[in-house]
Amino acid sequence: MHSTYGPVDDRRDEGRPGRAAGLTLAGWAVGLVMTGLVVWSPHVLFGYHSPSLHLVLDSADACVALLVAYLLSGRFVRRRKLQDLLLAQGLVFLAVAGLGLSWVGELFSEDRSGVLEVWLPLTLRLVGAVLVAAAALVPPAREAPRVSWPLPVVVPMVVIGVATLALWAGRSGLPVALDRPGDVAAQPALLAGHPLLLSVQGAAALCFFVASIAFTLRAANRADPLLRWLGPACALAAFARVNYVLFPSLYTDWLYTGDLLRTGFYLLLLIGAAQEITQYWDASSRVAVLEDRRRLARELHDGVIQELVLLRMEGFSLPPDLPVRDRILSTSDRALDEARAAVHVLGRGGDEPLGVVLQRTARELAQRYHVELETDLDHSIDASPEQQHTLLRITREAVANAVRHGRAGHLHVRLSRDGGRRRLVVQDDGTGFDVIRTTGAEAGYGLISMRDRARTLPGSLEVTSQPGEGSVVTVTW
Repeated sequence: MHSTYGPVDDRRDEGRPGRAAGLTLAGWAVGLVMTGLVVWSPHVLFGYHSPSLHLVLDSADACVALLVAYLLSGRFVRRRKLQDLLLAQGLVFLAVAGLGLSWVGELFSEDRSGVLEVWLPLTLRLVGAVLVAAAALVPPAREAPRVSWPLPVVVPMVVIGVATLALWAGRSGLPVALDRPGDVAAQPALLAGHPLLLSVQGAAALCFFVASIAFTLRAANRADPLLRWLGPACALAAFARVNYVLFPSLYTDWLYTGDLLRTGFYLLLLIGAAQEITQYWDASSRVAVLEDRRRLARELHDGVIQELVLLRMEGFSLPPDLPVRDRILSTSDRALDEARAAVHVLGRGGDEPLGVVLQRTARELAQRYHVELETDLDHSIDASPEQQHTLLRITREAVANAVRHGRAGHLHVRLSRDGGRRRLVVQDDGTGFDVIRTTGAEAGYGLISMRDRARTLPGSLEVTSQPGEGSVVTVTW
């Protein structure tokens, strides 16, 4: 069974481009402050003897790493991106390295010197750091080679097994990482480890620093919650390795500042994973609602609209001098108009620009009522799906009134900005009417409905007209 989680929205994050950079700067600041306090403040202890807490942190870190790796595997299955594959495998190596300190000693009990317990997790962490940096640097659009699903999981396991056997076979030639066996003081000398130990930790720190910068640059342009948290997370991971260079962490009974910074790395990964899972379920709910709306739109189109078209055709077969004929045709036209508007709203889901929707709706109305149409629409104006629906209903009602009551032959629809406000205008060349009279007790339901709809935008509706001079309906919101 594979994870199917993954970011549903990969578009550019136009709303808050500086948020990713701010989070990363905060991560760098925390790492710098903690490292500076440990190095230069004599009152800050860098290590505390707490075997149980050290074990808890190692286990929690490994579990988080495996959880995020599982999440990324779902992204890889869905998108086939090399970045997801490298990052998932890097976290697998880091997770196994975190658990390695406890199981290597039991697995190879003959290693009395304990060097394997040090060098194997250290090697796996370096491999994990390299893979994380590679994931940050690889082009986001680059796809991974086409391989069967178990292979991405098998490869890390094979590498871990080969590394374990190789280090076991050469254990006699491995140097002692720290010449001070036994317990350590709370404030030992800086850079006291073997040069190879310090070099490996320094290389891992460099990889995480590079990954922090690269992930932050990527996150500034993508609406990806997990990617946004990778920048600050890798910053903490890098400073954790810096602390390990300054104070080599080789004793499972001691808790170090590097261990705390490393746990911060996994906590930020967990936050990013939680946000991505939330985004996934929200998007899944929206997709389910949209599919249901489209199904209902198809039912309306294939059922209600077809019956209304048949009713309208039957109305034309009635004798022209029959008084009820015009009422039947007019009612059929209005019912078809309402049904088609409902199909449009249900089927489109408000994912088109307002100008495009208005252009199409106005063209349909002009063709239906056989009138000339002129449009002047600002396509940069946006509106929510609810606002789009309201504006379309007002436009349809304004056009219907102009044709049916004003006998208009030409329509002009404008969409523009007026400072911080947006304005929709429907103008016609019909016979016009007395606005003062129709805004009182004799106001028709159509005009009342348009005013009520405009208030929900929130906005206002203004109607100007004179008998014989056409009318202008203006919606401002």
